[in-house]
Amino acid sequence: MNLRIPGPTPCPPEVLSALSTQMVDHRGPEFAAVLERVTAGLKRAFRTENDVLVLTCAGTGGLEAAVVNTLSPGERVLSVSIGEFGKRFAAIAETYGAEVTRLDFEYGQAADPGRLDEALTTDASLSAVLITHNETSTGVTNPLRELAEVVRRHGKLLLVDAVSSMASVPCDVDAWGLDVVVSGSQKGWMVPPGLAFVSMSPRAWRAHDRSRMPRFYLDTGKARESAAKGQTPWTPAVSLFYGMDVALEMLEQEGWESVFARHQCCADVARRGVRRLGLELFADPPFASNTVTTVRAPEGVSVADLRTALRERHEIVLAGGQGPMAGKVFRIGHLGLVTEAEVQAVIDALAVELPKLGFVPPVGIGSSPA
Repeated sequence: MNLRIPGPTPCPPEVLSALSTQMVDHRGPEFAAVLERVTAGLKRAFRTENDVLVLTCAGTGGLEAAVVNTLSPGERVLSVSIGEFGKRFAAIAETYGAEVTRLDFEYGQAADPGRLDEALTTDASLSAVLITHNETSTGVTNPLRELAEVVRRHGKLLLVDAVSSMASVPCDVDAWGLDVVVSGSQKGWMVPPGLAFVSMSPRAWRAHDRSRMPRFYLDTGKARESAAKGQTPWTPAVSLFYGMDVALEMLEQEGWESVFARHQCCADVARRGVRRLGLELFADPPFASNTVTTVRAPEGVSVADLRTALRERHEIVLAGGQGPMAGKVFRIGHLGLVTEAEVQAVIDALAVELPKLGFVPPVGIGSSPA
């Protein structure tokens, strides 16, 4: 099966093999060694000297950890949202009692640093900013470096959802001045769902000391104390740590710049192929994501029928739209374990199935992806 969704992503055979490794004492030296290697590899991937903690939960759990460990009920924060996952980040903060001001951008567009600067200038009482780096619901990557510069200039705490960006596109935690950054194992890391990674800067730890939101399982303070002893505060997903250990070794052997270049090449194949078919890309081109390509459904073509045809006749699995984009777009995931040939196979299959569903390319555009 050619699984081309934005996550979970396919796992290399080496990772799948590691997942079947026998259990060890999660309070013993064997697990401590694995935790140490994984943490060190994550710090190199995050490009940070900050603490990086590994939590047994999905990426959303990591986002919840970012909120409850740095904010307090009633605290005023700014949510910068360009899609469904930006909305989720804001909803988590509101659930725990933060007072959230929303700076929403049109789906398909990236956040504008100028509007962010205006929002922070207008309301000096805002203490923190929530930003999604890579919005897989729309296929847009935010200009995080520029947005972070604005946040730093105003002296606000910056919480970043990098669940789908880290390990696929550049995200330089220290150089960009990011305070809390969250990622998840099921994306570019090529590991099954179940681990969240949270980096915290010294300023984030100071916010942690002031934070009054309730937390227990997701307390990063407890995680840091346990990590110093080679442990986690609660029972970890040991098998996923085994897989992560192997995946990090594979990614570092490939080289991070090569990993980013591979994702760029796969994205180029997807976008070029989509345009040659006469389809319309959804994301603003300068900010189109290298992890997922979002395509507008042609008039009269059912996204559900298209996805079914691709699955049943080509063993290709694409993602549909989320929220208000349901039925209006389909998404081609190309992150993690992915090659240009696998992405090209999607384009070739679309060329076969779209005409059967009534799609007629615009005049002057052939149906061939070549």
